[in-house]
Amino acid sequence: MHRTGTNLPAVGEYNQTVVLDAIRRRPEGITRSELAALTALSGMTVTKVCRRLLAAGLVDEHGTRTSGPGKPAAVIKLNPSGGFAVGVHIDPAAVTYVLVDLSGTVRDHSRTGTPVTGDPSAVIEEMANAIEALIAGSAVDRSRIIGIGIASPGPVDVGDGVLLNPPMMPNWRHVPLRRALAEATGLPVLLEKDTTAAVVAELWFAAPGSSRDFAFMYYGTGLGTGLSVSGEVVRGISSNAGDAGHITVDPAGPVCHCGRRGCVGYVTVPRALVQRAVLDGVLLADEAGDLDDMVAVDAAFTRLAALAATGDAGARAILTTAARSLARAIVLLVNLLDIDEVVFGGPFWARVSPAILDALPEAVREDPALVRPHPIRFSQSAIPVDVAAVGAATLVLDNTFSPRPSALLLAAE
Repeated sequence: MHRTGTNLPAVGEYNQTVVLDAIRRRPEGITRSELAALTALSGMTVTKVCRRLLAAGLVDEHGTRTSGPGKPAAVIKLNPSGGFAVGVHIDPAAVTYVLVDLSGTVRDHSRTGTPVTGDPSAVIEEMANAIEALIAGSAVDRSRIIGIGIASPGPVDVGDGVLLNPPMMPNWRHVPLRRALAEATGLPVLLEKDTTAAVVAELWFAAPGSSRDFAFMYYGTGLGTGLSVSGEVVRGISSNAGDAGHITVDPAGPVCHCGRRGCVGYVTVPRALVQRAVLDGVLLADEAGDLDDMVAVDAAFTRLAALAATGDAGARAILTTAARSLARAIVLLVNLLDIDEVVFGGPFWARVSPAILDALPEAVREDPALVRPHPIRFSQSAIPVDVAAVGAATLVLDNTFSPRPSALLLAAE
């Protein structure tokens, strides 16, 4: 699916984003006449828009192409260095920073421990210094930095740019991060929930014709869900949609911190699987370390995944049980939203994906609660480094360069 433009003169900026989006999604290049046919804009409008994009350095001309009679037409391609965005992903275990160009390529990245100080000003200063070091180290023109995107565990107040009460981060409550970081860096800042940022990234990188109805299962220190319906990110009234972690998948399971038993976001996350491994004798208590220390959990989870990969029966059983729990939650989402794809990603996902995906599709298909008139695909995010960090950067690119029909309604008022 692609957007078409309008020839009304009052919507020049919208048409510019339509044309740029069409160019961006065709890395092989496209001619002006092909753009006109694709966007339903007049040839004159496309020519004027391309002139502005060339002047702004957002696109370049790369040779010519002959198609039929007449002189060869110039081929237009996106200029990846025409703009950059910084993405920041805040996680209880680490803060990841990425610098992404217009094509979505990660030019540089870094990672630091998550600040644990209770002083918000010290947190902001540390993050601002990390961002400045990332930009300086990449040697890109700072004037080409469009802005900073922040992806954080929910809940968040997107309107005011405040982290409200992220799980496992007690010193980050009610931090006005957006305003403070903008003041510290002098750059525009956007804040979104991490699962929302992941969905934005998937849509931004999607090839023409890709599914636009999917759930993104984000597997980090916690389990989150992002949603896309008809190519639009589902944010909800407070921009905190997708908190599927409290779907009950085992009524006789352990008590979640919410008071219910067997919540999928409690029984399938890395900490819970490491704890299960210790109880089952798959890992020694000394190997697991302090389960309240996410660095220790990360290392123990890696050991558990490695055991499963080598065929250890106990480790495989733990991950298979986790897959079946995930399947129960996925069935509910598929039935509710009528989606045809589930995408997996997140910093802990790759280590266990072979074992989980070995059991998950069959568990979903055989669930008696599943109501589906179509096949369901299970895929993995191909986004490098950290999908939430890259998603945070694409928030900025998407907000700046993606066609938004709602802007036409605002302009008409």
